Amino acid sequence: MRRTSRILIVEDEKLIALSLSLMLGKRGFTVETADTVAAALETIGWFQPGMVLLDLWLPDGNGLDLLKRIKSDCNDLPVIVMSANGDADSAVKALKMGAEDFLGKPFTMEVLLHSLDNALDKCRGHRTTGYSRQELRKKTEDEKLVGTSTAMVELFKMIKVCSETDAKTILLLGESGTGKELVARAVHTHSARASAPFIEINCAAIPENLLESELFGHEKGAYTDAGKTRKGVFELAEGGTVFLDEIGDMPLSMQAKVLKIIETKRFRRLGSEQDIQADVRIIAATHQDLPGMVKNRTFRGDLFYRLNVMSICLPPLRERKEDISLLANYFVRTLNAEYGKKIEGISDETLVHLTAYDRPGNVRELRNAIERSVVLEQSATISPHYLNLEIKQPLRQVEQPSILFTPEMKSGNSSDLNRCGVSMNELERHMIRQGLEISGGNQTKAAEYLCISRDTLRYRMKKFGLSSGGRAIKAGNTLIKG
Repeated sequence: MRRTSRILIVEDEKLIALSLSLMLGKRGFTVETADTVAAALETIGWFQPGMVLLDLWLPDGNGLDLLKRIKSDCNDLPVIVMSANGDADSAVKALKMGAEDFLGKPFTMEVLLHSLDNALDKCRGHRTTGYSRQELRKKTEDEKLVGTSTAMVELFKMIKVCSETDAKTILLLGESGTGKELVARAVHTHSARASAPFIEINCAAIPENLLESELFGHEKGAYTDAGKTRKGVFELAEGGTVFLDEIGDMPLSMQAKVLKIIETKRFRRLGSEQDIQADVRIIAATHQDLPGMVKNRTFRGDLFYRLNVMSICLPPLRERKEDISLLANYFVRTLNAEYGKKIEGISDETLVHLTAYDRPGNVRELRNAIERSVVLEQSATISPHYLNLEIKQPLRQVEQPSILFTPEMKSGNSSDLNRCGVSMNELERHMIRQGLEISGGNQTKAAEYLCISRDTLRYRMKKFGLSSGGRAIKAGNTLIKG
């Protein structure tokens, strides 16, 4: 039987390994170190650690391969991965392979001890879920929480924290189409409530006069059409999770009753005088500006503050464009199975269009675009031909040399453009700047010239540090060159 106080540090940087050993030793842990994959496997055999701190890069192999071997031989041995901050892709892979957590170097001792405490608590059986870590990760992946960007890595960490702390209220904020329902399901699936029901209700889709019965249930005869007693969502989800989607559209009168459930953990069916105990986690989601609604008195401030104890902000797709290729190819694979197609992938030209477009519908809109192309495409690769016009329109502006190209670029053919060595970012920045100059700083006209929305123009002006006149603006003490 392993002793949970024994920790194996697998780290080839001698100074880091020594520092960690000393600090953990002072806190009562028994520590051994290994600086290679081979030494780690040997030490695990005789030392029988209760925890492994694993660096991803080792002299004789990849830490992910060692993690796979550990999980194959000793699935219950917790592993915390240590990696460089820039190595987000490997960190996500490690989590999906069964690592308990990952720590980006450099990290503080406080962060390490918090991670160790969480992992050791589970090892002692304080937070058992009935699912293996691999199964939980697979469920999340199957539900299309896809991405390796820094924003997605942070999102995965927040899901982990919220599920393991069994926070009773969680607020999901983000634009439409960013995947709030998927995050809610992932939190539930990763938690100790995973074996209990997960029930979703869209507060905007149910008429106000029916919403109370839907949430709390009713007794027979409570109103004209109540022919029999009916349980509501909060009763049916006992021990599990209630997901209140679009809570910003919930009537004020109903908000007060939801607040009472949070505060007292009790509710009543319509027409009843008997309280019912409610052991549920409430996850609420909205794309609306709740603080602004509180200020305008269209949303209760006391409910907002109770929901906002643990909040997760989902990033729009335009802020994690490095995930678009991964998402698009994922959708191709899943839609192939759905429609019986055999599309092999996406052309580079199509990816350029998909990446350049700042889709307001986020991941949902991207999936719809890929679905349209998969259904209509006749070749083995997704081409731009079947993309919606609004996706292809921004790049069509490249064909208007009076706005986009420098004299050197206008004078030549495609090989001349290659010799110029202009990056897509530089080309886009040049487009925005010239559009602003031609329009005399009128953003509405500039947006029309460039065939983009005014909001998209403002976003790109901010991105490239441009004023309304197309000139560079100062960011801190650094001048962004115009």
